[in-house]
This record gives sequence, C-alpha cells and structure tokens, in this order.
Amino acid sequence: MDSQFANQYKDVMVVDGVDQLMALFGVRDENVETIRRELNVEIFAHGNEITLSGEEEKVRQARAVLERLLGIVARGESIDKTRIRYAVELAGEGNADRIDEIMRDVIAITYRGRQVKCKTLGQKQYVEAIKANTCTFAVGPAGTGKTYLAIAMAVVALKNKDVERIILTRPAVEAGEKLGFLPGDLQQKVDPYLRPLYDALNDMMGAESYQRLLERGAVEVAPLAYMRGRTLNDAFIILDEAQNTTSEQMKMFLTRMGMGSKMIITGDVTQIDLPAGRKSGLVEALEVLKGVEDIGMVRLSHRDVVRHELVQAIVKAYEKHDKQSEYRREGR
Repeated sequence: MDSQFANQYKDVMVVDGVDQLMALFGVRDENVETIRRELNVEIFAHGNEITLSGEEEKVRQARAVLERLLGIVARGESIDKTRIRYAVELAGEGNADRIDEIMRDVIAITYRGRQVKCKTLGQKQYVEAIKANTCTFAVGPAGTGKTYLAIAMAVVALKNKDVERIILTRPAVEAGEKLGFLPGDLQQKVDPYLRPLYDALNDMMGAESYQRLLERGAVEVAPLAYMRGRTLNDAFIILDEAQNTTSEQMKMFLTRMGMGSKMIITGDVTQIDLPAGRKSGLVEALEVLKGVEDIGMVRLSHRDVVRHELVQAIVKAYEKHDKQSEYRREGR
C-alpha cells in the first residue's frame, strides 16, 4: 500500500459473490478507478473483501457509493463512469440513500426489448412531473433525455390507450440557414428539423410499426406552424426545441390543448436561435405560468446529461462560462 495511506482511516467491506465484485470493479478496475480519482481514496480487493483507505469522511462516502452500486449490480444493471460519478456527487451531498433510485423503475420497453429507465434523479423528477400534470415544461441542456423520455411516455400512453394519438412538433427556425435554400417541397424542407423526433420514435417503436401508425394518423410529426387553428383532443402532444418559439407561437400552441390530452414542452434556454431582440416563448411561458395548477416545471442540468461523459463536461464548462460572463456584465 502507498505510504500516503498508511496512517489514514481504513474500512473493510465484504462482498457476497465474486461475480458481483468483478462487475463492481469493471474491466481493468475502471469503475473503482473513477471513485479513487473523485474521492482520493485507495480501493483494492482481496478475495471477497474490499479495503478502503484515505481521509475518513471520503472513505465513508466511498463505502456508501460502493454499497449502493453493489445493489444496482445485484439487480442486474450495468454501471458506467457517468453513473458512478453521479453517485459520488450524491454521496458528497449527503444523499447516498438516493443512489438506489437511479434506474430502478422501468418507464418503457423499446421494440427491441431494451428497458428505458431514468438515469438521474432529475430525470426521475421529470417523469414524475409528466405523470402528475396535464402540462409539463422540461428545460435543460442537450443530452439530458428531455425529448427521448417524453416520447417514451407518449408511446406507453398510446399503447395503454390513454390517448388516441401522439403529436410531435418543433418550430422550424433557421439556425444559420434559410429554408428557401433547401431542396424539395415544404415537407422535405422541414424534415431535417424534425429528424430527431423521427429517430426517437423509430427507436421506441421500430420503423414498420411507426410507419403503420403514421399512415393511420395515430402518430403525427409536423412543424409547429401546422398546429394553428386546431383543437387537439385525446392526444399526447410534445413540443420540442421550444426555446425557438416566439411568444405568439407558444401561446398558440398551449391553447391547442383539448379534452383528454397531455402536453410536454421541452427546450434549452441557452440555445435560442431566434433573431436578436425576439424574446423566447419558452422563457416567457416559464415566467407567466409559474405556480399555475396542473402545470409542472422541471429544470435539468449538466448532472442529468446521459450522453458521453465529455458532453457533461462541455455543458458544465459552458454553464460556468455563462455565469462568469453574467458577473462581469453586472460589474460584480
């Protein structure tokens, strides 16, 4: 053992099975290496025992993380660096008990049989808000699962016959290019804007099932402009990239809701592509509708990013940069 740990606090854990121990440590110990690096704690295994050495508080946190991760492994779940780092954060905040909630509940099952689960507490809060409210706003950076989880919930509602159709929409705002320069008719022009919605539906349903539902009118994917003048009854309606709506578009969309419907509005207020001087309809709606009964509002952060761990680091760096810029503007 390294001399720097010789006089520090030690703790020993006993693991029931070698298979669980191997799953916990990962290939070439990459899982526990993340905990070692995050908490500066030495961790090594001998037989079915795990010895931890380091600063007492950090060792206690590491043990709490390892015990909870063993519970996840025992459920047959895999663990990765992103989830481990998130578990360490929770333990550091005194919320080690909540690590058990990560990926416990199955939200949906894709056509390939893959289980869709919440991977963070923020995502869990999001799903619970959808269940509890008729209208839910989800605001957060890319990679937090805002759109995918909404579509998963919509597909489940359709399968359970809670709704008769799914309607997915996005504002076709030019992010640096004009629609007129794109080839094809209007539908072909807007398809690139809607592609992420198609991809998520195909992943949940499979291409053939999705196409059948599309032909029956049980699924509709269309630009936001197509919603004007309609009343949407018995539908699960998702507005994606809502930060790019104008105030008028947002009000128009929200007033489309009919009887037996549920709405989800997702967006990232740091990625607004509207012309300078135009206020985002999403930003305004979050202000105007705050506290209105049966409307849920969930804010996700870099901690809820479930893509590659580098995406989480990028989002976190931008959040830090934005805060520093705001301080400088305010002369702090």
